[in-house]
Amino acid sequence: MTGRRLLLVGSAVVGPALVWALIVLVPQWFDLARPMVDPPRAAPPSVPERKIKARLFYVADDGHALSSVERDVTYAADPAAQARAILEAQLATPEAPLLSAMPPHTTLRAVFVANGEAYVDLSADVVTGHPGGSLNERLTVQTVVNAVTTNLPAVTSVQILIDGKEVDTLAGHVDLRQPLVKTPTAGQ
Repeated sequence: MTGRRLLLVGSAVVGPALVWALIVLVPQWFDLARPMVDPPRAAPPSVPERKIKARLFYVADDGHALSSVERDVTYAADPAAQARAILEAQLATPEAPLLSAMPPHTTLRAVFVANGEAYVDLSADVVTGHPGGSLNERLTVQTVVNAVTTNLPAVTSVQILIDGKEVDTLAGHVDLRQPLVKTPTAGQ
């Protein structure tokens, strides 16, 4: 009967240990086997994009000058980034009845601001798509210069570059070899 007693004592010790393991350890093992997943978090509240009022320039009704229109433009703390936002808004196709002096498909390649001067690098489309004529060329150049100098008081002149290079003129009439200053416009 020693074997029987041993079996009884063994099952009295092993039985509760087995029950304890099933109740306590097995659920913990399964929890460890599950991948850790963070609970879903609420999205951070969206901060509305800060805007400023900027003056953009379009061909006046008489076709001989520019007139200005106030528009919301994305704010940027850096003057070059602010100039970029203003010029990109200026180059966008305007809503009717506004007429842009900028040739279609003209894009802004880069803008640099240093010592009160902005360097505005436009795509070659400003030349290849230009209709020509001294008035049209003057309006195109004034659009760029006035958009920057009117909205950024720290910028007093603008040097226009085409595809990263200095050019003499867009269409043979306005000298672009030197930085240009703001020209008075109608409706400003």
